[in-house]
Amino acid sequence: MKVLLVNPPNCGRSIPEELYGINSLKLILRGEPLSLEALAGNLDHHEVKIVDLKAAPDTFIEILTDFHPGIVGITGVTCEANTMLKLAAMAKELSGATVVAGGVHASNDPSFFNREEIDYIVMGLGKLSFRELVDALEMGNMGKVIAGVAKTNPGGALVFAPREFTRDDLVEEKAPRYDLTNPYRGYYFLESLGFSLGLVSTAFGCPHRCSFCSIENITNGHYLTHGPETVIRDIGLLGDIPVIRLVDANTFGNISQSRILCQKIGESCIKKQFVADVRSDTVVRHPDLFREWRKVGLRSVIIGFEEIDDGRLSTMGKANTTAMNSEAIHVLHDIGITIVGDFIISPDFDEDQFQALRDYLEKNPVDLLMPSILTPLPGTPLYESMKDKITIHDLDYYTLTNAVIPIKMDEKVFYENYAGLMRSGHAGAKL
Repeated sequence: MKVLLVNPPNCGRSIPEELYGINSLKLILRGEPLSLEALAGNLDHHEVKIVDLKAAPDTFIEILTDFHPGIVGITGVTCEANTMLKLAAMAKELSGATVVAGGVHASNDPSFFNREEIDYIVMGLGKLSFRELVDALEMGNMGKVIAGVAKTNPGGALVFAPREFTRDDLVEEKAPRYDLTNPYRGYYFLESLGFSLGLVSTAFGCPHRCSFCSIENITNGHYLTHGPETVIRDIGLLGDIPVIRLVDANTFGNISQSRILCQKIGESCIKKQFVADVRSDTVVRHPDLFREWRKVGLRSVIIGFEEIDDGRLSTMGKANTTAMNSEAIHVLHDIGITIVGDFIISPDFDEDQFQALRDYLEKNPVDLLMPSILTPLPGTPLYESMKDKITIHDLDYYTLTNAVIPIKMDEKVFYENYAGLMRSGHAGAKL
């Protein structure tokens, strides 16, 4: 069967740009669609094509009509959900294909896609369940119950069997189809930083439970790690790409396995540089691990520091402290690893809190600052606790760079402060 996998175009909207002309905050996502490459890897015996509309935004209709797919699978995060519906409607009208929605928003808020444009919804890690669906559709077995997959029922309730994700769902023996995005590879060059970036998955899910995070529902709360041999294989498949982002919410979440992977990379004489997502408490408790990783090419880490107030960290379910964050910054600077620091700006910030954050960063500098605005994403505990406060329900604005709940300060002044942080954090940035 012909399967077309679709990465939607950059489509998030920006309040500060639309209202105040502050264009530095518009969200532009750049990077290969690893989730689709992984899905394609487990669709052997089917003819698969990936269209990356972030890299080539005006090609959907042409590829759709030329390829004549039987199935169109569309992924997306929350700010892309409306665009996913538009693409689904186009696919229905022009090809009559069976349309499947998946990805982060489908996993956290599947009822959003319970509409006529969509035939099936894949919730969570779909490498195995999507293959099961494609095979069932090819065999005409439309009534087969597949855990983690819902047949839409517009106007009625979604009925489906939850999936209990295990290591089997990783289907590690089937490698990602990196070749299917070769036509777009030039787009994955980060001009501001001066290098090409490839993505390799090391795990799915997360062992932690931060209230604002939408990762938990991808694996129903489980943390599933790829074996070191799988990671080594996938790094090799990316050829001469110099920098590899190890994709995982918490790359060193399994310390013993991280040590083994580090050793295997060294033994394999891999000459790459790596970027990884880590927690500050992991850095402080295991500095020797980061020294060993630095030797095999770890150049940068991305850390969700989130806040500079212990009370707010506790409210977020972060299970960490500002003292731990500060110590981690010191340790990483000492080792020579650059830091991408994620901080969350709450809409209830006032001038004093913005200044406090600037003062903290002056004493605890990171190499690239990535501030985001606290956003209650549907399907998260934060959404359940704040949904009555939400004033902007258009998901196009759920980019983490817009306030969708009331702002305490004058709105323009709030966004000017936020933009100022972004500019100062990117000036002379390195990764």
